[in-house]
Amino acid sequence: WDDSIKEGGRVLAVETDKALDAITDEFDWCFYIQADEVVHEKYHPVILREMEKRIDQPDVEGLLFNYLHFWGTYDYVGVGREWYRREIRVIRNNKSIRSYKDAQGFRINNQRLNVKHIDAYIYHYGWVRPPETIKSKMRNFNLLYFTGDKLEGKLDKVTNFDYSSVGEVTQFQDTHPKVMEELVNRLNWHVQFDEKKINISFKDSVLYWFEKRFGYRLFEYKNYKIIP
Repeated sequence: WDDSIKEGGRVLAVETDKALDAITDEFDWCFYIQADEVVHEKYHPVILREMEKRIDQPDVEGLLFNYLHFWGTYDYVGVGREWYRREIRVIRNNKSIRSYKDAQGFRINNQRLNVKHIDAYIYHYGWVRPPETIKSKMRNFNLLYFTGDKLEGKLDKVTNFDYSSVGEVTQFQDTHPKVMEELVNRLNWHVQFDEKKINISFKDSVLYWFEKRFGYRLFEYKNYKIIP
């Protein structure tokens, strides 16, 4: 890749747009899913129903999913403000829609998409790795975002990884997608968290208290417009 598209992870959006452009016109919707994401089969009917329902509603440009971010093992989910709660994962097959920044959502003519928020989750497993693998992941990730001296500085910092550094976790009590069952059963490392321990700043603790109390996340970044 040319270094000019690596700054800020832009290369990820460039590669995503290549995939979008390869989708032929016979398809109405595009389902975008990253390599460390899985959709539980129980949500398939919901997603299909929403696609069928919205196909003749041109103002709906995409479908917005909820997220579960697994942390450390398959038994815990990160729930603090550092985790994004929602992302667009279904978009219309419209070649004017482009991947945004480092493939963090989509835009049309550089405007946020109008989306419907649906009752379905994406299971994000990208941080369920042994500590050494996580460090390797972080090194590789930096290669997509930085060049030159900035890259060297970032690589020098990837020396230790501590699962307890996350703000807050909660135990996962539901089932995993069937496609994940073998991986879940093969887990060969163990991470134990103290769910009562919250490792966040005073400012974030106030904001998180407000979110839990009133069900609304203040100052949340939203790269979409939810329409009724």
